[in-house]
Amino acid sequence: MDDRRIGIFDSGIGGTSIWGEIQELLPHESCIYLADSKNAPYGEKSEERILELSIKNTEYLLNKDSKLIVVACNTATTNAISYLRTNYHVPFIGIEPAIKPAAINTKSNIIGILATKGTLSSSLFHSTSKNHAAGITVIEQRGTGLVEMIENGHLESTELYLLLESYIKPMLDQGMDYLVLGCTHYPYLIPLLRKMLPEHVTVIDSGEAVARQTKSVLENNDLRTTATKKGSHQFYTNGDEEVLSKILKKSDAVYSVLSRDF
Repeated sequence: MDDRRIGIFDSGIGGTSIWGEIQELLPHESCIYLADSKNAPYGEKSEERILELSIKNTEYLLNKDSKLIVVACNTATTNAISYLRTNYHVPFIGIEPAIKPAAINTKSNIIGILATKGTLSSSLFHSTSKNHAAGITVIEQRGTGLVEMIENGHLESTELYLLLESYIKPMLDQGMDYLVLGCTHYPYLIPLLRKMLPEHVTVIDSGEAVARQTKSVLENNDLRTTATKKGSHQFYTNGDEEVLSKILKKSDAVYSVLSRDF
């Protein structure tokens, strides 16, 4: 058993949606979260730069003695996780768009994927889509500008609503009945999506599945904590501490937010 923290990193605050699922499923585990907001979004960067940032984040978390690392970023997963798993000694959990459940359950045989350029252009995304969505029409939509607006705390702005609507409406017009959120920032758009999507369209993200996988990997590697009280969580950001704190205040978890230049 292992009382060290679970390490989590993302290109900003989006991966807190994954952290929330993990701490709900594993309340006794403690986490350390790295919000690389200064470099958000990763989705518009080159593969080489994404790998460089992922290595930097991994080494920061390892220096904090993390026992497992969750790459809470679709773009970093699709572009860097193979390298990370090969070159570092801890288990890694990655994030992929939930194409499989959408493809299995669609009635219209048309599903939409809202994701970043970096995710949609990756070879891992295309292999996942090919393996799980044969015979299904997959509408790929880049969510350009969404991450930046979320990072700036504009979750309730008219500008964000109109930008999101401009991406969603064409997919609805083509008949999608499942919308897959392919970026960990995008679950924070669900309140807006509920206003613009008809009832028959299901929104799906990867958070719950990632939490279950994290639990499984911890158990299979004898890494579960021995703690019997609620875990505590450390959040480090090189961006706007206030935006991160605003997201976290809805949680009843024990946490601290610290600014760092990394």
